[in-house]
Amino acid sequence: MLTVESLKKSYDDTSGRKAKRGSGAGTRVYAVGGVDFEVHDGELFTLLGPSGCGKTTTLRSVAGLERPTEGRVTLGGKVLYDHKQGINMRANRRGLGMVFQSYAIWPHMSVFKNVSFPLDVLPRGKRPDRKEIEDRVGQVLDVIELGAYASRPATKLSGGQQQRLALARALVTRPELMLLDEPLSNLDAKLRETMRFELKRLQRELNLTAIYVTHDQSEALVMSNRIAVMNQGRIEQIGKPREIYTKPATRFVAEFIGTSNFMEAKVVSVKGDEVQADTAHGRMVARGVERTPAIGDTVLISIRPECVDLSREPRGDVPNEWSGTIRNRAFMGDVVDHIVGVGDLEIRNRSNPNLSIPPGTEVHFTVAPDKVTLVPVD
Repeated sequence: MLTVESLKKSYDDTSGRKAKRGSGAGTRVYAVGGVDFEVHDGELFTLLGPSGCGKTTTLRSVAGLERPTEGRVTLGGKVLYDHKQGINMRANRRGLGMVFQSYAIWPHMSVFKNVSFPLDVLPRGKRPDRKEIEDRVGQVLDVIELGAYASRPATKLSGGQQQRLALARALVTRPELMLLDEPLSNLDAKLRETMRFELKRLQRELNLTAIYVTHDQSEALVMSNRIAVMNQGRIEQIGKPREIYTKPATRFVAEFIGTSNFMEAKVVSVKGDEVQADTAHGRMVARGVERTPAIGDTVLISIRPECVDLSREPRGDVPNEWSGTIRNRAFMGDVVDHIVGVGDLEIRNRSNPNLSIPPGTEVHFTVAPDKVTLVPVD
């Protein structure tokens, strides 16, 4: 298991002045502002966030390619980095495999030589004999379905095959932990979608422990056992994909993962895990609330567009039924988006394409109470 504790990474400000601790001289820019997480054995753990959020810096700090400013990183019983003890193990001694955004395939080598290279350059006492190298390379090429291409020049492979070749090169050393830094970002959309499932299959079959870095929300939801959503150098929420999507802990998570409708409201009733809150346009009932607020608190209501159920006729005595007017609609292939106007508020609905209601139509919509999420007001 990998454990990351209070990890920080800071840089000098753009003036280049060194900031001495406690001196007040200069400023520090924190790319990573103190993150804590664990990656369990056999788990694919994803660091997800926008550009500049600190996810790649965190990955590089685990890899030993960046020296953190503070914190501690351990893998199993091995200390990789400890600021207080002055430990910073060299990257090539950490027992990690890494796949970069750029695959770094050696064009002058065959597929076989690309994969065998990490074994060929091991020190004499640790290097396997030639037969074992051939066996290990053959095994990993078979696993990623490139065995028939072993003698082919690496540059003759397709983009998806080169991605798998980079993965094979990282796997052949049998690392304790795999680090994958946006490995699918250079592929076209169709191939990227295929490779998500392929990578997940390999991770599951080989029981790999891996940290995966991406800014692609769909990629993270498809591939991950757990996701850490990062923002401005900090982790906003850690959870399973379904939990992250259906129960976002903050507005940032709700906005970054998919799309949400937001309404500010004041809590008027709390009964167990049921909360009732008044918005400027009506009352909303939320059930299954995990972090119950107090009566009088101001909260932010978050509702996913697919949880807004449209109808032309009122449903009657059901909670969370509102009426409005269709202001716009957009056909998107597998879904239709409707924008429903309720006074000065716009509610987005995502429906089956068979339900397409023209603008100007008066409609009613309901939201099941267990689909209403409450998040803190920033």
